[in-house]
Amino acid sequence: MIDTLARALADKGYDALTPVQEAVTDPDLDGQDLLVSAQTGSGKTVGFGLAIGKTILAEDGTFGPAGRPLALIVAPTRELALQVKRELSWLYAGTGAVLASCVGGMDVRDERRSLDRGAHIVVATPGRLVDHVKRSNIDLSDIRAIVLDEADEMLDLGFKEDLEFILGEAPPERRTLMFSATVPATIVKLAKSYQRDAVRVTTVTKEGQHADIEYRALSVAQHDGDNAIINVLRFYDAPNAIVFANTRAMVTRLTTRLSNRGFSVVALSGELSQQERSHALQAMRDGRAKVCVATDVAARGIDLPNLELVIHAELPTNAEILLHRSGRTGRAGRKGISAMIVTPKMRRRAENLLTWGKLQATWAMAPSADEILRKDEERLLNDEIWGETFTEDEKAFASRLLELHEPAQIAAAYLRVYQGKQSAPEDLSAVNAPAPRDGSDKAPRERKETFGPSKWFRVDVGRDQKAEARWLLPMLCKAGDITKKEIGAIRIQADETFVEIAEGASAAFIKAVGPDMVLENQAKLSIVDGVPQISDRGPRPDKKAYTPRDNDAPRAPRPPRARDTSPPPPSRQDDVAAIAPNRDDSAKARKPRAKPERKDHGDALVDLNKPRGAKPVWKGKSDDARPARAPYRADGDAKPAYKGKSDGAPGGKPAWKDKGDKPAYKGKSDGKPGEKPAWKGKSEGAGDKPAWKGKSEGKPAWKKPDGAPAKPKASASDTSKRFVPPGGKPAGKPAGKFGGKGKPGGKAPFKR
Repeated sequence: MIDTLARALADKGYDALTPVQEAVTDPDLDGQDLLVSAQTGSGKTVGFGLAIGKTILAEDGTFGPAGRPLALIVAPTRELALQVKRELSWLYAGTGAVLASCVGGMDVRDERRSLDRGAHIVVATPGRLVDHVKRSNIDLSDIRAIVLDEADEMLDLGFKEDLEFILGEAPPERRTLMFSATVPATIVKLAKSYQRDAVRVTTVTKEGQHADIEYRALSVAQHDGDNAIINVLRFYDAPNAIVFANTRAMVTRLTTRLSNRGFSVVALSGELSQQERSHALQAMRDGRAKVCVATDVAARGIDLPNLELVIHAELPTNAEILLHRSGRTGRAGRKGISAMIVTPKMRRRAENLLTWGKLQATWAMAPSADEILRKDEERLLNDEIWGETFTEDEKAFASRLLELHEPAQIAAAYLRVYQGKQSAPEDLSAVNAPAPRDGSDKAPRERKETFGPSKWFRVDVGRDQKAEARWLLPMLCKAGDITKKEIGAIRIQADETFVEIAEGASAAFIKAVGPDMVLENQAKLSIVDGVPQISDRGPRPDKKAYTPRDNDAPRAPRPPRARDTSPPPPSRQDDVAAIAPNRDDSAKARKPRAKPERKDHGDALVDLNKPRGAKPVWKGKSDDARPARAPYRADGDAKPAYKGKSDGAPGGKPAWKDKGDKPAYKGKSDGKPGEKPAWKGKSEGAGDKPAWKGKSEGKPAWKKPDGAPAKPKASASDTSKRFVPPGGKPAGKPAGKFGGKGKPGGKAPFKR
């Protein structure tokens, strides 16, 4: 063995190697491809770390400068990959190794930077590693050894294509090691394709799988599953425990329940981020948390140093998952307990799982509250604190306590304080658990205990009145002030019902009901002398009598059915002729459908069926001459407004009405020759006045005459310009909204 690795093992406290570690470090297997099958918790991580040492290390047992990776470790889950990295970190601590990880859920940029700086060993998950290879973030050309940890699990999770891609990118002269708990046909096929003369290594102990794990099947009532988990955690009081569930919802519910009961608990499921999952596992390792509630996928490959208890809150689907779950404890020679919570409905399934996994389990009841309290007392008496040396201050305080209280009182108070720090145990219901099956198909049911002495009562409602036990029972309990335990049989007849009540509670029942003996809904109650004659439901009503036919008797031949070839009746022919289409072209044409009257934009109703020459359809337009519109008058303006467009008819009134020296409306011009353009905005090419300074149609804007002093541009912040000077309006301001008389020297008003 390499000296640097041997010193790391000695510093870690390794006295001897496990069977799988001894097998893979055999000198005869140096440089060989290996296919290793070993049970869970056998030390496979340290094993392949030792196996690839001679392949990637120099002769002096160290590494040179970090560059392209020399070894690649592929694991199925994030937790397992990070765990492998931690194990290899202390194993290769004296070699100067630089390790990097490529794990899904972590920052890709940080991983890329670490790969750019160089690494000797890279630990990765399949999906993230493929992503880095395709992005050229990692170069596999110098890879000397590839290790596939939990290869069977990676194939089960659907990473076959990713593994084939990774193995295809690596150099063909590399060394390939596959580690798996089982070796199915898919692993064998993959080994034949990507390994060269692989050596099969099997390390199965004579004791079989998980010899250091004690399996216990705990029978509980159907509604006591959660309470049984609490009692099991309290009874064993393990430093670390894992509670397995099948779904994320169950993980969330159990985590909340245990947290409310005072347990330091963390959750581990697929809905959590990688950072949250790493913090949860670190809390378990640091001792800040004692219980972890997890799903199967999230807990794959988890190795906690002080994990002594595994609880199956829900049974797994197959024996392989049961072995993987239980393999979280009892690792590296440590003892562990695997407890299955078995309800009556799950008993058959639990027995099958143990049979398929070839496991021997001890069947028992879940720990009761009294057993947990006795266990607390035992742990208190055997606590290591009794052998410690106390300080003078502690001894002085103890003397003061003895002066104030009796020793027995002090001890009782200490016990109460000790138990008060723990979660209170739960009271579990009794379960009549049958013995395990011994070849029989079904265990015999225990006969129900007899009710004892009783008295019978009659209620005057029965099956005809829709009487049911589900509403008769609470009605009797409420009226008679009794519980359901004091009510025996309820026999519903056609028009009456007989109820059995315990003899000891019958007197109080009669007194509570009252002398009238009337229940809810006016149901009358009466006492029955002795045991009533209860009849069955009676036979079902006879169905229609059926005479069986003699199958041996020959059947009479069925006469042939005559085909009806006669024509249809006259009525049908008449109907057919009546609905036939009329194809006579000389038929009278249909009258056109009159269009309905509609309301125009005005108030008048227009009849569209009238001749067009009788009355114009629209009052605005005329065939000959368009009447002038009413002049538009602006508010407060006495001058006439725009009167409408002129159609140019001879003898018509002009479009603009002039009054004296006042200009006409400065809108659109009708283009009459010799006239000044009405609007000073856009020029139409007539007149000599400059156009408006706004948007131009390709013509230059108006400029001031040469020699005129430049007028400074007014600022919006200058408030002095906003007031009207005395004696008139400021120049250039429009006279009105729609035009008006402009001021001399002013600008043309802006018209929209």
